[in-house]
Amino acid sequence: MTKKADFNAEEWSTLVEAPLLAGMLVVTAGRGGTIRESMAMGKVYATARQQQGESELLDDLVSSPPTMDPKRVGSTGDVKGVAEQRLREAIEILERKATTEELETYKSFVATLAEAVAGAHKEGGFLGVGGTQISEDERRALDEIATTLRSPADPS
Repeated sequence: MTKKADFNAEEWSTLVEAPLLAGMLVVTAGRGGTIRESMAMGKVYATARQQQGESELLDDLVSSPPTMDPKRVGSTGDVKGVAEQRLREAIEILERKATTEELETYKSFVATLAEAVAGAHKEGGFLGVGGTQISEDERRALDEIATTLRSPADPS
C-alpha cells in the first residue's frame, strides 16, 4: 500500500493540488455557482473520508483539508494549463510509486470531484426554470480532464 510517507513534499503537494485544480478548471468554465461548486468539492472529500480503508493513499489525501498554492494559478491566470500540467505530473508520480489500483482510485476521485462541481449549479434558465445541469463549457472542461487522466504521463 502506498501512503503519504512514500512521497517527498513536492510530490505530495502535486497529488493534493491536482484534484483541486481539476475542480477549479470546471468552476472557471461556467459562470456563477462558485459557492455551490465549492460545497460540491467539499462533499466529495467528505464522502471519501467516510470510505476510509479502501485506499490508504486516498485516505491520506483526504484526511486533511485540501490546499492549493494560489500563486500557482495567480502567476499565469491560466487555470486550464496549470490544471492539466498538475494532473499529468500527479499521474506520472503515481505511475512510478503507486499500484495500478491506487492510480485508478486517484483518477476516479479526480473525475468524481470534477463531475460533482459541474453538476452543482444549473446553467442558463431564468429564476431556476429551464437551463441545463452541465453547460457546454463545463462539459468541455470535463472532457479535457478525462483526456488528461487517460493519457500516458509521458507522451514521448
